[in-house]
Amino acid sequence: MVSRVRVWLNRTYAENVFFMDQLRRNPSDRAVDIHATHGDADSPVLAAADTADLEPEGLSPAGYVEYALAQCRRRGIDVFVPRMHQSAIVAHRAEFEAVGTALLAPPPEAVAVFQDKVIAYEAVQAIGVPVPPWWRVRTADELVAAVEELEAGGYKACFKPASGAGGVGFRVITRSPFSLMHLNGFPTPYVQLDLVVDALRRADEPVDWLVMPRLEQPEVSVDCLTGPDNRVRLAIGRSKNGRRRGFTLQEQWLEPARQIAEGFGLHYLSNIQFRMFGETPVLMDVNTRPAGGLHQLSLCGVNVPWLAVQLALGEDPGEVVPPFLGQDYTVVSGPRQVRPVSIPQQRAEETERLLPAMPAPVDSVGAAGAAQVLPL
Repeated sequence: MVSRVRVWLNRTYAENVFFMDQLRRNPSDRAVDIHATHGDADSPVLAAADTADLEPEGLSPAGYVEYALAQCRRRGIDVFVPRMHQSAIVAHRAEFEAVGTALLAPPPEAVAVFQDKVIAYEAVQAIGVPVPPWWRVRTADELVAAVEELEAGGYKACFKPASGAGGVGFRVITRSPFSLMHLNGFPTPYVQLDLVVDALRRADEPVDWLVMPRLEQPEVSVDCLTGPDNRVRLAIGRSKNGRRRGFTLQEQWLEPARQIAEGFGLHYLSNIQFRMFGETPVLMDVNTRPAGGLHQLSLCGVNVPWLAVQLALGEDPGEVVPPFLGQDYTVVSGPRQVRPVSIPQQRAEETERLLPAMPAPVDSVGAAGAAQVLPL
């Protein structure tokens, strides 16, 4: 009899409720139990899990590793998908293996390269992958110099933190003076140069930003599944152009993604993002974790979360080619159940409860902020 697989997702994005759904609907018809932890008791990820715990606040990276090891021992975790404190966790892979847990994450050397975007750009440029021009700035004078050089070349300047995830901290520089026009409609990423310079001059400490030209669409995120032998098993591009989303297998996107995934050992799931600089696709960002939109690849007939879990368990699926590419689609928000009170769910058969269990009433549905995909 094939044993049940226990998978743990620590503090992660709301969209990963779909990751969890796909694990349960795996084509191997394997029983999967999902454990989830989060700092927000109203996270839909907690409500969607079979067992869930609130994460303690204020732990150092080392303290979080101890907490994670205790969770794996206590819950009998087979596969751990770490997002929170990923770099600290992967440095202790042998300790997790000793308690019977496989980490679905790259080795520490690979994670370290892509924590800092400057180091990442220098590293991928060295293996021949195109990157946009960039400047690392820490002061107002450095920012102004970078912006002026970009504008002299006919480009719009933008900046983002040298380390960070997603679009947090991304802004586009404008020289238009602040006016009522900027207070109409919805907020935008545009920010006035004079306001940024003034804020930097008044700041108590320097920033650490990457300044570059604003890159053009389409944006293509290549989801890669890579084995511990550094060989890519699956690579599919998800394109975004305004509201329209789609899929691509064009080599101008996939080949540089494979170079990065294989060259730096981005084992298991990674997401490598490109945009256009003139006529050339250039690297925008590399995520050493599953993308929030990974579930969208189900429209291509593949269950990538399950393929990754199989790979982590040593059940190599081999090279995977999607049977088809799904039609273009868009992303919309939808409701997702949360707990009726701020107490995470616990399965009745658990021998040890960390928090009381409460049944969810049928009508307890709240907006999760997670996205569903619909054809256009």
